[in-house]
Amino acid sequence: MKEKYNVVIVDDEFLAQKLLQDYVSKVESLQLVATCSNAFEAMNALNNNQVDIMFLDIQMPDLTGLELVKSLEHKPAIIFTTAYSEYAVDAFNLSVVDYLLKPFDFPRFFQAVNKAIGVEMPTVEARTQDSVSRSNDFITVKADYKLYKINYDDLLFIEGQHEYVTFHTTQRRITALFALKDLEEILPKDKFVRVHKSYIVSFKHIQDLDKSDVTVEGNKIPVGASYRDELLARLQ
Repeated sequence: MKEKYNVVIVDDEFLAQKLLQDYVSKVESLQLVATCSNAFEAMNALNNNQVDIMFLDIQMPDLTGLELVKSLEHKPAIIFTTAYSEYAVDAFNLSVVDYLLKPFDFPRFFQAVNKAIGVEMPTVEARTQDSVSRSNDFITVKADYKLYKINYDDLLFIEGQHEYVTFHTTQRRITALFALKDLEEILPKDKFVRVHKSYIVSFKHIQDLDKSDVTVEGNKIPVGASYRDELLARLQ
């Protein structure tokens, strides 16, 4: 299992590029080496980099994603990202790893990445028991076949995304398979507080609170109506 997997994004739509760039940045084991707007830029990127995974749109000018894959002698793991479902059979006949139908969310993206790097996803029931432990000062998290030590003092907030969470720290972001409600029980309650159905934040790093948001080291985090009173009481 490699520490870093080189990634190329190929899409002629700027917003699609930005979304994929954001998703890639959330996965510690991925390293973006090129973002391309057409198949010819992608060929150049493949020739100049050791590429492990390529996120590839299908409908592009001049040369389609399908035509690009057919032209390649040595292929990285291909994950098609497209708004068109009718190409699925053609795609899988080319032995691609996955076929993401736009719009897709981060959990679906993360699932495709794990297929590409050969990670067998744990069951939901086993995720917390097998993948997280804690001490008085830090929590250890298993993600991407690594063990991360996250000091409580460095943990800014945790963002829930369906069955996944992203730990936002002062140094990095780590995405792993957890349920936010399980982490709410594990984390020390004198240091962290649930402020929204999708967020747990650190007391230490809270800067201010207004009607609908709490600021955590410059990050605006929404505060759910059902969590606001408890947050106010604990801050006071």
